[in-house]
Amino acid sequence: MSTEERTITQVVEASIKRRYAREKRFRLYGLIAILASLSFLAMLITTITYRGLPAFTQTFIKLDVTLDQQTLGVNDQPDIAELRKANYSGTIKNSLLTLFPDVKKRNDKKALYKLVSKGGQYELQRLVIEDPELVGDTISVWLPVGDDVNSYLKGSIDASLPEKKRRFKDNQIEWLKTLESNDQIAQRFNKTFFERGDSREPEMAGIKGALFGSVLTLMVTLILSFPIAVAAAVYLEEFAPKNRWTDLIEVNINNLAAVPSIVFGLLGLAVFINFFHLPRSAPVVGGLVLSLMTLPTIIISSRAALKSVPPSIRDAALGLGASRLQVVFHHVLPLAMPGILTGTIIGMAQALGETAPLLMIGMVAFIVDVPTAVTDPATVLPVQIFQWADLPEKGFVEKTSAAIMVLLGFLVMMNALAVYLRKKFERKW
Repeated sequence: MSTEERTITQVVEASIKRRYAREKRFRLYGLIAILASLSFLAMLITTITYRGLPAFTQTFIKLDVTLDQQTLGVNDQPDIAELRKANYSGTIKNSLLTLFPDVKKRNDKKALYKLVSKGGQYELQRLVIEDPELVGDTISVWLPVGDDVNSYLKGSIDASLPEKKRRFKDNQIEWLKTLESNDQIAQRFNKTFFERGDSREPEMAGIKGALFGSVLTLMVTLILSFPIAVAAAVYLEEFAPKNRWTDLIEVNINNLAAVPSIVFGLLGLAVFINFFHLPRSAPVVGGLVLSLMTLPTIIISSRAALKSVPPSIRDAALGLGASRLQVVFHHVLPLAMPGILTGTIIGMAQALGETAPLLMIGMVAFIVDVPTAVTDPATVLPVQIFQWADLPEKGFVEKTSAAIMVLLGFLVMMNALAVYLRKKFERKW
């Protein structure tokens, strides 16, 4: 081998080594990016889980409550309306003062009363309304504790700090220790979180109202967006002539998929509420707004699914004498349906997590009652999280994280369903 040939060979080998080195570095950078993304995701999930898990337990105080007529302010045979207005708060206060008779000062009494949640009177009211014969008796009842007690028992309040720097005072700690020694404190699974609507008291707040609101809103969204989007995709892909008008429609559909969601909220506010005068803060309006936002996503995914069906399917059906309509609805659409359903579920999952457009149509209102119809005032889970995140009480911090966990759970299930449908019904041609 000549010197010139040897030099060329060395140059080529050096070039190959540099190329391989660049490839290794590129793979390493990609691996580092993936590991960094996974670490950030793990950090986010760990933080949310750590903060949200305490919300799934609730602390209760056992009290012996005397339901005497004088304190309740009712007659010998009270009706339901009178029992609803009875003084249950005073009954609970008397029970606490009976347990701690040494409490005489006004400020100490206020601190003592804070051991029991303000929602405790409604728990007592529910028991008495279910069984009016309890009036005049002394009953043992477990009532939810106040927010400060809950935070202290869950470690959110540092007892080592000076008394002036914490909300939970020394005398309250002593009262709590007395109750614990008498087995009058218990922690249980927080059913209230799943059985109640929103509340001003963090220990009584739940996600049931927001959860039902989300279900009703998504139901309206699915009923409106799915048939319209599939019909539009079928027409554009199978029947529409290829000209400037269809090109313009396609460009606009692609552009609408990238429009910020708050723009759809402004459109819903202007059209559905101000022009058509539909009820504000109702799932029917929220569903209409989310339908407009979800339509482009479902149309694009449906067209992609229709394109994936081989032309030989169409040609074979036409060759056997089927009409264009029969070809589409008897052969093409059934084969494309798995992809269409996958795109629909992903679009619905996107709609489930939306907040901005719903804020614009008033679904940020404080809603206590659980909605039962699409025209009832309601809120949705992302908006409920937004509201709780802005409140200063410590109890709402853990409720916010717990609600995020529930929302993420629904999103994971919907995406897992989309993957399952795609894997189960997908056909390779």
